[in-house]
Amino acid sequence: MARECYKVWVRREFSAGVVLVRRMRGRWWFAAVRPQGKPEGTWALPKGLVDPGEAPAEAAIREGFEETGVAGRLDEKLGDVRYVYTWKGERVFKVVSFFLAHARRGRIGDLPPGMEVEVAEARWLPLVDAPKQLSYSGEKQMAERALAAVGLSPSEGASR
Repeated sequence: MARECYKVWVRREFSAGVVLVRRMRGRWWFAAVRPQGKPEGTWALPKGLVDPGEAPAEAAIREGFEETGVAGRLDEKLGDVRYVYTWKGERVFKVVSFFLAHARRGRIGDLPPGMEVEVAEARWLPLVDAPKQLSYSGEKQMAERALAAVGLSPSEGASR
């Protein structure tokens, strides 16, 4: 009996995201967004597709600004999150590269015109709570790496 092999083509997408942090009142905070159409309490990291000719790090900083209103300075790559999802019946393999960045200027929630179609809300949340507050498992892992990068652990609480 002959075995037939079929190649299954899967669309690939490459995105970049950012854990955008700042130190304020003696504590570390991160910029979280509630995507448009998601219920209250759904928190995510800013992220989006890497444009043609754009480096993932550049895309992460751009997405951070577009989705939060805060411009950041790149610090380091935190890692990649990989997953598969289905869009209109098509399977998509997605890789999201996440970076740590420090806030430089801007006001959280002052979004560029047109971004309200993607972002319902943006706010600063305590970084130490990020692994509990973020809604997606891969983003929780990136938040844990960001905590380590700034010298914190979730068990330290917000006292530091």
